[in-house]
Amino acid sequence: MVVRVRYHDPLDPIMNPIPPSAQASLVERLTSACGGSYSPEVRRRYFISGPQWAAAYEGQALFHAPTREPVGFERVIEEYGKIGIAHWATHDSDVIPTEALGTDRQWEIVSRIKSALANNGLACSMVTAETFHHAVFAASPAAESPEVREYGKFRLRNNIAIGHELGAQYAVYWPGSLGYQIQGAIDETQTLRWFAEGLNAACEADIEIAARHGRPTLKHCMEAKPFEPQAEILLPTSDAMLAFINSGLLKHPEMVGLNPEYLHELMWGAAVRAALARALLCGKLFHFDINDGYRLKHDVDIAVGLVNPLDWLNVLVLLRSHGFSGPFNLDYKPPRTTSNHGVFAVSFPTAVDRFITLWEMAGDVIEDPVIKEATDALKAGGGPVDTLDAAAVFRANKELLSLHELIAHRLFQILIGAHRGRHYNI
Repeated sequence: MVVRVRYHDPLDPIMNPIPPSAQASLVERLTSACGGSYSPEVRRRYFISGPQWAAAYEGQALFHAPTREPVGFERVIEEYGKIGIAHWATHDSDVIPTEALGTDRQWEIVSRIKSALANNGLACSMVTAETFHHAVFAASPAAESPEVREYGKFRLRNNIAIGHELGAQYAVYWPGSLGYQIQGAIDETQTLRWFAEGLNAACEADIEIAARHGRPTLKHCMEAKPFEPQAEILLPTSDAMLAFINSGLLKHPEMVGLNPEYLHELMWGAAVRAALARALLCGKLFHFDINDGYRLKHDVDIAVGLVNPLDWLNVLVLLRSHGFSGPFNLDYKPPRTTSNHGVFAVSFPTAVDRFITLWEMAGDVIEDPVIKEATDALKAGGGPVDTLDAAAVFRANKELLSLHELIAHRLFQILIGAHRGRHYNI
């Protein structure tokens, strides 16, 4: 037997290896040592949903090989139940093979999903049709070929049927392949009309199926993304989708709203809070995918609060101030470096706990006396002055405007707990 001796850097201390049999227990012990976790009962109070695809993600990507074993919906639902994630969401083909969609086998699988949800105390909050991965959608679900478009309509209508059977409240549409790689290859106006036909088919099916089930219709939510997989996407932002909803192409625009994703807005350089504000003003913020990442980069789907915690605090202040309390869908990818065990022992419970902490911090912001007095003073202004005299108006308010920076400092204090007395001794 050949024994290979590892090179040891003399500048590094000698460490004792952690054998594989002891690694999971180490991760669990250190996770517990972090503290700050909430009980499953507390986590269930929030309208947080765990998607099948996030927990089942195997670490693969265009340049990445899988690093985790496949996980089925029974295991995902069971683990979500243990964590305290009260809602589950899925794409149709995440749980049903494409060739089985619309067949008796589909309904057998749906029956098993219903049993798994009931046995673990979860509800299905949202369903979405996969209209981007399969080869049939290479030219998008609104392709030139009428056969492709008819198949796309089948997938959308079938998804609605699955949603009602599972008791879902929402249907989400991500038209990530609605676009082109090469300029001039498509007529954009015609493609958008064809896409509207697909949404119209879904809404018409929803009205019919909901009446048959004696249930309300679903909320149909469009999810924007500025690029990837297509080079140019026709509905790249939430604002573009708001225009599309109000274009006159939809038969039931009142049924259609938005599912913005935090990172998708950030990817094109937007202020997420401002994008959400525009959706709120239009009454179209139906659903919200929560994650984190970096501006002007690709869709890394990091878990909420790990990159931009202060921005996240501001986002949740806005949502709490306007009465939005969910659903918040954990649309992120556990890192490739996280094991199957770590997905449920570390990734999902800590993501939920960071969200809850930030949500409750947002309540602190709304009730904070310093911020309230500062914002009230800014709104009150500097007193009587000739409002046609620009210089006089500026002089009357110029000292008040320093409160903008003070408010930002106070938000930072709340984020780190300084408003409750936390400080560092030097």
